[in-house]
Amino acid sequence: MLIVRATKKLLDHANPPRPVEGDQDTTVLGPWYATALFWRPRLALLVNERTLLPVLLPLAPARSLPARISDEIATMLDAHQVPKAFIADELRNMQDCRFATTASRSVVGIMNEFTKLAEIYTDSARPNLIALSLRLATTPCSPLYAKNVSPDRELAALVRSTTA
Repeated sequence: MLIVRATKKLLDHANPPRPVEGDQDTTVLGPWYATALFWRPRLALLVNERTLLPVLLPLAPARSLPARISDEIATMLDAHQVPKAFIADELRNMQDCRFATTASRSVVGIMNEFTKLAEIYTDSARPNLIALSLRLATTPCSPLYAKNVSPDRELAALVRSTTA
């Protein structure tokens, strides 16, 4: 099961399925955080709690967002050259997606920073979301300073440690 901890803005807009008592994330990457970006077109920004890896995806149609998240995460993992076996395991564990409220102000702060940076980096009305997500992933993040500094490096270290 994949637990997505979403901001009130996204929860109100998408009205996704909620977890029940005892539901826990079963993925190696752990929970993801999400918010809505009311740009044109509207986007969702996901940030992984463990690695701070950002993933941008179209928000519309909002009702289908829970069903699309796992494929978008897999696409981003592939763009980061994560081994196919790791991606397949994550996809298997993401079959059921539930949304809860945010629990970490630190991760919400990182989402806010990524939002500001994405606005700065976006140079067209139709940005390439994969390229923009990859660029955001190279951003040094203070929670990662003692480890691998940026989300892309943190992801690579996590994958190496689990596949070794």
